[in-house]
Amino acid sequence: MPSTREPWTRRFGPAIGACGAVAATGVLAPDAVAQTVLAAVAAVLAALDGVFMAATSALLLIAAWIALGRHGRRRLGPDDARPEFSTFAWVSMLFAAGMGSGLMFWGVAEPVTHAAAPPFGTPGDPRLALAITNVHWGLHAWAIYGVAALVLGYFHFCRGTDYLPGAPIRAVTPGRLGRALGAVADLVGVLAIAFGVAGSVGMGVLQIRSGLGAAFDVPADGAGPSLAILAVLVVAYTASAVTRLDRGIKWLSTINVVIAIGFLLLLLAYGDTLARLGEFAASFADYGAVLVPMSTMSGPWADTSSWLHEWTLAYFIWWVAWAPFVGVFVARISRGRTLREFVVAVVLIPTVFSMLWFTVLGGTAIAIDADGAIATTAVADPPRALFAMLQALPGAAVSSAVAVVLVFLFLVTSVDSAAYVLGMITSGGDANPPAGRKLAWGVVLGLLGVGPVVSGRVDVIKAIAIVGAIPFTLVLGLQTAALLVALRRDR
Repeated sequence: MPSTREPWTRRFGPAIGACGAVAATGVLAPDAVAQTVLAAVAAVLAALDGVFMAATSALLLIAAWIALGRHGRRRLGPDDARPEFSTFAWVSMLFAAGMGSGLMFWGVAEPVTHAAAPPFGTPGDPRLALAITNVHWGLHAWAIYGVAALVLGYFHFCRGTDYLPGAPIRAVTPGRLGRALGAVADLVGVLAIAFGVAGSVGMGVLQIRSGLGAAFDVPADGAGPSLAILAVLVVAYTASAVTRLDRGIKWLSTINVVIAIGFLLLLLAYGDTLARLGEFAASFADYGAVLVPMSTMSGPWADTSSWLHEWTLAYFIWWVAWAPFVGVFVARISRGRTLREFVVAVVLIPTVFSMLWFTVLGGTAIAIDADGAIATTAVADPPRALFAMLQALPGAAVSSAVAVVLVFLFLVTSVDSAAYVLGMITSGGDANPPAGRKLAWGVVLGLLGVGPVVSGRVDVIKAIAIVGAIPFTLVLGLQTAALLVALRRDR
């Protein structure tokens, strides 16, 4: 173990320095950075769209094969290993880390946008809009997270490696080639985490600013309010990150999910409850009907390549951007789970909850948007879409305030988990990285978020979030191959 940790101790400075340099460039020349990133991402997606679609779909098939096959009975750790956290706390932590703030940002904006401007067909179809949204936030997303986490968890608990992204590659590829590939994987993982989280910070801050304006008439013009929100956020998540995992992150995640469930039930009660539940039941069939054509860009989706690049492909690669962060974090908290239990909890449970979430928020917004005002807001200014819907429902002041708190808490749990994981990686895989290292990464993540926050453009924020994921897609493929080799050898 010391042989892997020592080099990363020496590399901590260069790694954090590189991220800091990118952050400074984004602050000093945000327009130039935005145009460069947008052009680069568009070129890569146009050239390799089929490759990325096939890669993410393959991860879903591999997750299903592991859960349903003979390997499902294996346990992460010795046969007598038992889970460190309760099932509810475990699911809460992985869910809050995985996409909590994103659900708040897009819960209304995305279904309403797809209903108002579908890729094909007649506008106003809520079932197609929800089906599209579920493909973006459902099985593919959580299979990417699940496989990334399972690789690291299996190699750590069953083979004794560290939590570094390159550890599985080094384990099955001995010699100089394995060490070189592993070192590159570690560095690419750091960059993917940093850029992916920076994009989410940008979106979350914009939505908090919109919520404060809607709920409390706080002025939201200019960059000043956004930067003030970002500063408060940095203080909050760094304070949580430097605490122990079983205190700060665990309790914040549990509180987060409890409030989110309460918020969901509140909106379900305010709207047409029976209609939303009927839409939720129908969404499973609708999801299944569009899953394969969208994933393979076939059928009616064959002529919507530009739309798929902007939405579906961007989402799938964004989940890859978060995979090294969520993977390390979920692996760290999953000791004692069987592989079958792991896949079911990490892939199926969050997918079903996400489908219910979008049905309640998005379905309610589409149903009450008789004059198209919410749709207009969602297309022109996505961060305001949630609050535009809440203003049309009873108890708008209370629900808007709760929404602001939820966005803030989801951001805190996501970014403090990211700071924790970055601290682990740059400490040679240490499961309890030094508080100073986590604090340093928390500050750098905040600085990386300044550029997206100042730009205020959702397309730029999405591009920044996925730019680090493009090279990490190859790393994730190598990690998955290493897992399949290890399962065969350990049979």
